[in-house]
Amino acid sequence: METWCHIHDVDQVDSPALLVYPDRIVNNIDRALHIVHGRADRLRPHIKTNKCREVCQLMMDKGITKFKCATIAEAELLGVIGAKDVLLAYQTVGPKIDRFLNLVTAFPETHFACLVDHVDAAQEISKRSLSKGLRSAVYLDVNIGMGRTGVALEGIERLVMDIHLLEGIQLVGVHGYDGHIHDKDYKLREKQSQHSYSILETAYLMTQVSTSKPLTKVIGGSPSFPFHAERSDVECSPGTFVFWDFGYAENYAEQDFMLAAVLLTRVVSIVDHKHLCLDLGYKSVACESPQPRVKFFDPRIGEIKMQSEEHLVVEVTDSAQFNLGDALYAVPRHICPTVACYGELQVVNERQADQIWTVYARNKKINY
Repeated sequence: METWCHIHDVDQVDSPALLVYPDRIVNNIDRALHIVHGRADRLRPHIKTNKCREVCQLMMDKGITKFKCATIAEAELLGVIGAKDVLLAYQTVGPKIDRFLNLVTAFPETHFACLVDHVDAAQEISKRSLSKGLRSAVYLDVNIGMGRTGVALEGIERLVMDIHLLEGIQLVGVHGYDGHIHDKDYKLREKQSQHSYSILETAYLMTQVSTSKPLTKVIGGSPSFPFHAERSDVECSPGTFVFWDFGYAENYAEQDFMLAAVLLTRVVSIVDHKHLCLDLGYKSVACESPQPRVKFFDPRIGEIKMQSEEHLVVEVTDSAQFNLGDALYAVPRHICPTVACYGELQVVNERQADQIWTVYARNKKINY
């Protein structure tokens, strides 16, 4: 049984709770820097995983100055802590355009940019930017295989021409997310990542020829990170690495990150001699994946039999070995949406839960 995650003052921490371990987080940041050969300028971590100022500050302390995010709240959090360069990896539409522009005005020391993949969005961002006396930085979002957002190669030339005609925006780079790449086989992932990069490179060349200003290339997430890290001409944007989870640990062992976030749960009912009920319902752990959604460190706990909003029923070898209120530790399959289930993180130093980090960007809105 692994015990590194156990805390001495567990009776003082209510459950379910999400525990985080700063020494392991720092180790993971160092590991990510090692993968990009010490080039902090080539890392643009995605903060959708942590949504927390203290974790972002730990990255900034290591020389990381550029970040990627998915929401206005995450972008605002980065502005508050003085991040130098923030890419909102989302095409702003509707009220989000004004919210984004309010951030640009509120945090002038931070360079903000957003994505565009359609002329209508570009025109609206330009119009509203000009109305506020601004010129917004945008990245061309390219569909490199996921089929979720992004312009296809055949539409790039026309869109780039249209963007250059707009006075309220400035094209600063190209962006591609290859979230469709998640195969466990290393060689297959490498081949898929090369294909996605080739699409982005073609888009980059088609775009760069239209301007004398050098453009930035941003690509990838965690599964493709090791492959894009070897390309000296791109910025990599993994996010899960700060906490890691058992899904990625099982599928991408070559990255060698440490588990740094653990769920604390308790026995709330002894169902029968083979089953326990825990306080770890699907409101407390990411539930989009099939079971098992959590992996327990205690080998006496077997198959997950049932999960509802506030309850989790597990099979055990002998329930007589457990008492009501016993604390158990587990790691989620998917940490990113699990963090969004919690308003605060319990910080563990030397086996003591002695701090709380607020998950500020869990909210849809902070101030702007």
